[in-house]
Amino acid sequence: MLRLIAVLCFLPLTAFSLIYVPMDDTQANHLKAYGMAYLALQKGIQVKWLLNYRGGSFLIMQDDNDIAEWAMLRNISYKFVTENDFAAVKAVIDQGNMNIVDLEKAPIVAVYAPPWNAPWDDAVTLVLEFAEIPYTRIWDQEVIGGLLTPENYDWLHLHHEDFTGQFGKFWFSFASEKWYIEQVSTFQKIANTLGFANVQDEKKAVAVKIRQYVLDGGFLFAMCSAADTLDIALSALDFDMVPAQIDGTPFDSLWPNKIDYSGTLAFENFNILTEPYLYEHSDIDIDQMGENIYSVPFYFRLKDFAAKYDVIPTMLVQNHKNLIKGFLGQATGFQKSKLKKDITILADIENKTWVNYIHGDRGKGTFTYYAGHDPEDYAHQVGDPPTNLDLFPNSPGYRLILNNILFPAAKTKKKKT
Repeated sequence: MLRLIAVLCFLPLTAFSLIYVPMDDTQANHLKAYGMAYLALQKGIQVKWLLNYRGGSFLIMQDDNDIAEWAMLRNISYKFVTENDFAAVKAVIDQGNMNIVDLEKAPIVAVYAPPWNAPWDDAVTLVLEFAEIPYTRIWDQEVIGGLLTPENYDWLHLHHEDFTGQFGKFWFSFASEKWYIEQVSTFQKIANTLGFANVQDEKKAVAVKIRQYVLDGGFLFAMCSAADTLDIALSALDFDMVPAQIDGTPFDSLWPNKIDYSGTLAFENFNILTEPYLYEHSDIDIDQMGENIYSVPFYFRLKDFAAKYDVIPTMLVQNHKNLIKGFLGQATGFQKSKLKKDITILADIENKTWVNYIHGDRGKGTFTYYAGHDPEDYAHQVGDPPTNLDLFPNSPGYRLILNNILFPAAKTKKKKT
């Protein structure tokens, strides 16, 4: 009898050799499932990403008991399958608009974020921690010091930074708040310590370093104001764009003749908004009052790509939902007229002149920009509590962030432009 039990316990390990993780509506915890894939990569186990197959499912190429137990404790839907099962799935994928991408290594993730707690949270760090994907926080000292390289970090996220040196343009609304006063003082001290006369010049230098990281082969991801202010800073390297009310020195009124779009990553032909009372940096962002999206929510539809040819865009839009509710931010959407011609639009908003999810190549690297602040908090405000992702384990909006985090693990080439 004992011998029979031993044989029965051993049979699954010989009969089944793979772990299948569905990512369609049958998945109980989509966000944690990305952490499961990442854990497998950390253990040196190859993961196959089944693009457009049941919501972009994963196949872990070894029936590792530790991974299975990790998933079970986190309510992740999965099952053990055989090589024959995979062959049948592969036959389906070969016939349809689907593809199989090999994920080879766990990306080393960095988050560019201040070493203190700001009065607002960040969707990327929230979902990284929820999915249990490790990351390293870096800041201006590390960037200026030369530590930001593709050799050190495969993937970089830009926390909600203002690379124009205007402290988020919070002056008009929050100039008397303790946190704002302390933030300005700290930024100025860091800039001086790094050898810069002011925060504007220091942030521009950081922006140049981040651009070089991309050109050298890094994968960049940014949300909300970090996306547009990075390009604004890169376009204004040779003039002062910050109004005196914010930094004590007047902006250069001749800036329209000096702005240079040649070194920006995603945007061109935009105008800088130098009014200190406006909570906007440029006309890259949509006119939210004109769009009336405060009272009428908007939805964006993920685009369909040819999975066997446009592999990278296909990876970035994997989801169990195609129509996703949008969300507001300091940069809620990017005007199509301000996009460089080679930018790939990853999602469309019906009957609108703007988009909120884009991707591009520069040099050896890539960048992806996702507008808005929090995919599960439509109008998140400064001081609001962070979103509890235990309440949103199947969030399609947050899935898009995690697609980007796994993207550098893929054994694939950049899409030709």
